[in-house]
Amino acid sequence: MPLLQRYILVDLLKVFAVSAAGFTLLLVFAGVYVEAKEHGLGPMQILQILPFIIPTLLPFTIPTALLLTVCVVYGRLSGDQEIIAAKAAGIHIISVLWPAFLLGVVLSIFTLVITDQMIPWSMKRIQRTIAMAVEDIFFDVLKAQNQLNLRDQGLSITVMDVRDRTLYMPTFRYMRGNKPVTVQAKEARLRFDLDRDVVVMEFKDGYISLPDDANTRVRFRYDAREFPLPNRSQKAKSRDMTSREILAETRAMATGDATATRQLAIEAALILASGDFDRFGEKEFAVSRYQVDEERNRSMKLTTELHNRISMAFGCFFFVLVGAPFAVYMAKNQFLTSFLFCFVPILVVYYPLSMMAQNLSKVGKVDPSWAVWLPNGALTLGFLYIIRQLARN
Repeated sequence: MPLLQRYILVDLLKVFAVSAAGFTLLLVFAGVYVEAKEHGLGPMQILQILPFIIPTLLPFTIPTALLLTVCVVYGRLSGDQEIIAAKAAGIHIISVLWPAFLLGVVLSIFTLVITDQMIPWSMKRIQRTIAMAVEDIFFDVLKAQNQLNLRDQGLSITVMDVRDRTLYMPTFRYMRGNKPVTVQAKEARLRFDLDRDVVVMEFKDGYISLPDDANTRVRFRYDAREFPLPNRSQKAKSRDMTSREILAETRAMATGDATATRQLAIEAALILASGDFDRFGEKEFAVSRYQVDEERNRSMKLTTELHNRISMAFGCFFFVLVGAPFAVYMAKNQFLTSFLFCFVPILVVYYPLSMMAQNLSKVGKVDPSWAVWLPNGALTLGFLYIIRQLARN
């Protein structure tokens, strides 16, 4: 590597390390506050999730820090007339810029790895820590109030006493369909299965009151029931999944969607053939159609996430593609001026265009394979315009 390019690359790495650390540190406090407020975490839980929050912020801090870095380094080089000296020595402007482009490509790949592998891993660890906190809160409430109501799960618990995480004389009520089921026992133990996101309740010496006309009671020596953990979704969010998991789910949904669509078409054909058009408004047909639509919507969201993940990661390179030549064009030592002049148009154009492309792709209006790249295409046009201006000077 020539001496000039090596000097520029080292300077870029130094400035990037400082700016990335600064931006990440600022956002860490916001990330911790959001998680703590949403889940009611205490100081110990906050310290436990802190290392896992940092990777979730890097896809946002790296592009901004990289843009600031190229504005600082190339703004100083241009302001000190070093770019003019390089041109006088016969060095093309692209040769001066390529260390920034190289760093942009490397950090784009690094950001993609973080988004695809580290963030799903970190989110699982954060959710596990939150679930463990829920377990502590669960027992604390029962000890203090002797009762607990979980409306989302349709479950209520009352106890006489709680000792060593054993519930004495507990009464559990939960809904089976639209009817309540009551379980009473001498004692019960709760076990939180964080791998399956369920609460396992083990009862000893009790009975179950069934929701039938005879009010049947079934006695037992031992019984176990499972309920989903509070505030846990049955389906993982797309951002919390790796690309391999997304591809596996979309393939499975494509097969299931084809089968469900054929079944729905057969049902509709039978209704049309029988002339009983009122059946189109029946609950069973509406539920089948709703399930098909839901699967299609999730499939489109997952597909959009997959393409958007790559596009946003390579936004690092496109930020550099605009920022580095723009800093040279501005030729100002005041790097903050160059940064703001470059970043404000990105805020006004890049991010709104990105959000629009994502939203349209998620509802199937456009194909995400090209739509999510429109913001990067806009930055490329900006690069071509700026580099043309530099070539004229």
